[in-house]
Amino acid sequence: MRIDIISKEFPPTIYGGAGVHVAELSRVLAPLVDLRVHAFGDPRPDDYHGAHVSSYGVPAELDGANPAVQTLGTDLSIVGNLAQADLVHSHTWYANMAGHLGSLLHGIPHVVSAHSLEPLRPWKAEQLGGGYALSSWAESTAYHAAAAIIAVSDGMRRDILRAYPDVDPGRVHVVHNGIDVDAWSPEPGTDALAGLGIDPERRSVVFVGRITRQKGVPYLLRAAAHLPEDVQLVLCAGAADTPELAAEVGRLIEGLRATRSGVVVIERMLPRDELTQVLSQATVFACPSVYEPLGIVNLEAMACGTAVVASATGGIPEVVVDGETGYLVPLEQTQDGTGTPLDPEGFVVAFAAALNRALEDPERARAMGAAGRRRAAEHFSWTAIAEKTLEVYRNAIAGA
Repeated sequence: MRIDIISKEFPPTIYGGAGVHVAELSRVLAPLVDLRVHAFGDPRPDDYHGAHVSSYGVPAELDGANPAVQTLGTDLSIVGNLAQADLVHSHTWYANMAGHLGSLLHGIPHVVSAHSLEPLRPWKAEQLGGGYALSSWAESTAYHAAAAIIAVSDGMRRDILRAYPDVDPGRVHVVHNGIDVDAWSPEPGTDALAGLGIDPERRSVVFVGRITRQKGVPYLLRAAAHLPEDVQLVLCAGAADTPELAAEVGRLIEGLRATRSGVVVIERMLPRDELTQVLSQATVFACPSVYEPLGIVNLEAMACGTAVVASATGGIPEVVVDGETGYLVPLEQTQDGTGTPLDPEGFVVAFAAALNRALEDPERARAMGAAGRRRAAEHFSWTAIAEKTLEVYRNAIAGA
């Protein structure tokens, strides 16, 4: 069985949970099928754990075009190379149109993995302008035509059926994201922390993620003002999506630094050995997202033995067990697609209270971290996820 996976992100270029998912899924699928990966970006090694990898840059004639148009141009350059596949599997809207057109052109089933949904990310219009209408169209078209849709959580499945009510519920299957607990494990060393500006002797709250509206970073920064003065706030965060969000986050960081020490901002992507130290030595990991289909980063923190405080939204409650592996913060949200808390200040106060609850009892936090690692190992192994994904493939091929 030849399976062709299409993804914008693939090693060594990964910046989000979807990229982590594709990399790990490819690793475990490659020994089981004839796997071909079609990835956006610069040329990369053509072998990945036995999978053949092809890379596709933006067509030269689209240089300077709207990013959504560039994406569709890259999709078109992939379509012809799918001809001999038994099934094509696309990840995120960036790859959906390549999968959809390949399915039509070559008469093969198309499986879509839903890592996020464009209707639930309206702030992307700030980045893409009219390109957001294109990305929304591409996603909707692919979802309505796909032989099967894989949702990374039950919460995501509900979101898909709410956003696209005409999609047949029988075609939407839940296969969770996973974690490699050998690669992500408690790291007792602290040698990397000093170079990052982190004091291993002080309690710390750690955030890892992109600065996007969905990650809720401004709420965390406001909550940090309610933490004890000795607690460090460590932000491992990439560049903000927009200048406006960058300015808002910058103002909040400077406001915190004016009143407390230990506000550490790490803007580069850390190699795994350094990141596992940061996660392992944290007192608590914070995930203040207002939109999170599952949240691989929570699994990474749990696998490193760290307690998690997270918003009770999307697929997060399927990962973090309240009172056992950390604390979930209730979040009532608007239904306009933005995920904005109905009571922003109340959410900030509640998030701070949950962080403080974990910080006040480090022994309890460590026990929660140990429980989190057990849960990650027992319920989110990539081997089990590969088998569930193969079952979706087989059923889609049989029904074609």
